[in-house]
Amino acid sequence: MALESVMSSQERAAAARWAEAENRILADQIASRNVNPNQALGRDDFLRILITQLQHQDPTAPMQDKEFIAQMAQFSSLEQMTNMAADFAQMSRMLRSSEASGVLGRGVEINTENETVQGIVQAVTRDEMPQVLVNGRFFSWDQVSVIFD
Repeated sequence: MALESVMSSQERAAAARWAEAENRILADQIASRNVNPNQALGRDDFLRILITQLQHQDPTAPMQDKEFIAQMAQFSSLEQMTNMAADFAQMSRMLRSSEASGVLGRGVEINTENETVQGIVQAVTRDEMPQVLVNGRFFSWDQVSVIFD
């Protein structure tokens, strides 16, 4: 008894329909998130593509080991870059907060849309976007333009 390991025309058509449906879903997701289609794929998108490839590969011509290893290496790199980006964002927040804390008790000049305020920094918040208390009002750290001794 011989086993037929080639996809029939019906199976190929079903796989093509399934792939087309997945592509439509991805296109709808891109449109709903207002994502630029030229942006790099995220890790979830990469995993979805890899799983789809594995599920629908032709048994007579399976993915080569080298291709699979290369894709896994790409996924590993993507995961590491995602983690590094999150770490850099956290480090940036910490530096911004530390920088704002360093002006406590010092004079600053703050430029807003309507006015320029000068005064001594009386307090600093440690939020994601630090604020400084000057003359009884809180201002965003980004509005500080000059720091005096």
